[in-house]
Amino acid sequence: MKELVISGNEAIAYGAIRAGCRFFAGYPITPSSEIAEVLSRELPKVCGRFIQIEDEMGSLAAVIGASLTGAKAMTATSGPGFSLMQEHIGFAVMGEVPCVLVNVQRGGPSTGLPTHASQGDVMQARWGTHGDHEIIALSPSSVQECYTLIIEAFNLSEKFRTPVIFLSDEVIAHLRERCIIADEEPTNVVNRRKPNVSIENYKPFDTSFGRVPPLADFGSGYKFHITGLTHDETGFPTNDSEKSATLIKRLRDKIIENRDSIVKTEGFMLEDADTALIVYGSVARAAKEVVLTAREKGIKLGLLRLITIWPFADKEIAALSKKVKKIIIPEMNLGQIKTTVESAVKGGCDVFSLERVDGELITPSNIIEKLKEVGIEY
Repeated sequence: MKELVISGNEAIAYGAIRAGCRFFAGYPITPSSEIAEVLSRELPKVCGRFIQIEDEMGSLAAVIGASLTGAKAMTATSGPGFSLMQEHIGFAVMGEVPCVLVNVQRGGPSTGLPTHASQGDVMQARWGTHGDHEIIALSPSSVQECYTLIIEAFNLSEKFRTPVIFLSDEVIAHLRERCIIADEEPTNVVNRRKPNVSIENYKPFDTSFGRVPPLADFGSGYKFHITGLTHDETGFPTNDSEKSATLIKRLRDKIIENRDSIVKTEGFMLEDADTALIVYGSVARAAKEVVLTAREKGIKLGLLRLITIWPFADKEIAALSKKVKKIIIPEMNLGQIKTTVESAVKGGCDVFSLERVDGELITPSNIIEKLKEVGIEY
């Protein structure tokens, strides 16, 4: 083990390598560029490949191609680039191509506030590409978690043959703090399942092996077709309505049926809480400080941190709503997850939103003012 004082972006790069990432394609964009910078230097040391592409669309296309040859592959971007990637995210979902996309969120829409923080891409991560689909999205709240959680992102991607979105933000990206980097051989790394049938009998979407079929590598002798069109088990397009519906439902079910093993949350002082904050990303840091100072004043405040954003922690939030009277959601957007929280709560308690979209971090004082506003004597 070694301890370094590094930024969140640097930790993401080191964690990706530890997870087995050996290919990165990307285009520089604030505030994610340090990820590319570190990987351009470190990937060649582990026989990996780094390539700067002409734009974000080409970046994800290259990542998809590299993944299909068997490499663990990723890209990193921010809001405008993430918008450009949506068509290829849909392709990776339909083709069941494992890959990781880091989105270091910044102010938007459009060019927005390039050097300021935001959490405005939460719903885009879920619904950015068209059609019915499920997605996995994770959100770190510390430099150490940037390192450990990006490994989990690769593991989930490989296990479920799906793109995984890593929703960081500008604050976490450029925050510098102590991070423990492992230097021994990794033991917690998941690799995709490979076929154990003959080349002649291989079908890339053969569900007789389960919801997540084995994936062969291009160039290994197995010949198969990948398309963004609705397809059958051979990978070739089909207009058969039954086969089309079966495919789309399976793409959903392979994630939903494993929802309990994917969704991760962190509870803090919730045992006797009558008011709870629901937070994610960098806002969790300010929220935790408020909980600690509230407890010193005898206020029964707790915190639920969403580590997995999608699939949503609806079960955990529903259970929480039966214990508390009020839920407050501080977000650096205009309340993007409030409606989703309300759907989980089903009227079980009052839900309030604390919104900020000026590019500045939500501070403890912002949260305290909101507590007072909803009738909590602080």
